[in-house]
Amino acid sequence: MARKNDGFLSVNEFAKLTRTTKATLWHYDKIGLLSPVSRGKYNDYRYYRNEQMTSINFIRTFQAVGMSLEEIKSLKGNLNPKTADEFLAHQLEKIDAKIDEWVRTKKLVITTKNIINSVANINEKEITVQYMPAEAIILGELNDYSRGRDGYDVLLSFHQMMSKQCHEVDLNYLVCGILSVERIMQGDYVHPDRCYFKNPDGHDRKPAALYAIGYNRGWYGKGGDLYKRILTYIEKNDYEICGDFYEEHPLNEICMGDDNNYLMKVMVPIQKKGTKKMSNSL
Repeated sequence: MARKNDGFLSVNEFAKLTRTTKATLWHYDKIGLLSPVSRGKYNDYRYYRNEQMTSINFIRTFQAVGMSLEEIKSLKGNLNPKTADEFLAHQLEKIDAKIDEWVRTKKLVITTKNIINSVANINEKEITVQYMPAEAIILGELNDYSRGRDGYDVLLSFHQMMSKQCHEVDLNYLVCGILSVERIMQGDYVHPDRCYFKNPDGHDRKPAALYAIGYNRGWYGKGGDLYKRILTYIEKNDYEICGDFYEEHPLNEICMGDDNNYLMKVMVPIQKKGTKKMSNSL
């Protein structure tokens, strides 16, 4: 029977020395990745040697770069500098892709968090006037409402178009709408002329301007009263509209359990009457 003083280590001792567990070593043995150098003649105990610590290091090194035990076993059976380099190059590609994915996800989380926090201290009852700098967005094409298409059809087309044309675009960003002045004046408050993503990497721009801004609680498409309030405010305070209406929902299903309590935000660029006419329409 192999004994400790013959230069062998029991499975307990080897597990402790390599900072792993007996269960892990048994699994390695079962799949043929790392087996004991000897077994007890009568008790079938597993025995290892110090030199096998290099095998543990080999396994952990390649696990650390994301390789499965089956991949490590395959590599070990064909080990040479060329195969090791090829395996590591492949893992680097996978790691880089994962890093890119996490960077995009982090941007999405930060943007969503900032949108929610942006309305933390607003007065929902008042129409306010505020200068807003240009903002990056990803703008969709003109919406098609022909043949009985509704807002859900348009939203689906917007996502499909974005998925096809912009492969790197995260489709989970807040979708917002642009409504033309002509549409609003006709009393249509529910059919955006165009949709856009509120994406900080967008190449399009919501223009810098002085905006009239208002808020309303309710489900999507329930902003008629808000648009009327904004129009009344603009007229009473001697302003005129110089661009399209932008509609966003900073508080939505991401953070509100009651869909009747979603928060709509409507913005429209304005200027004092008599000022040299500016256009902020897309």
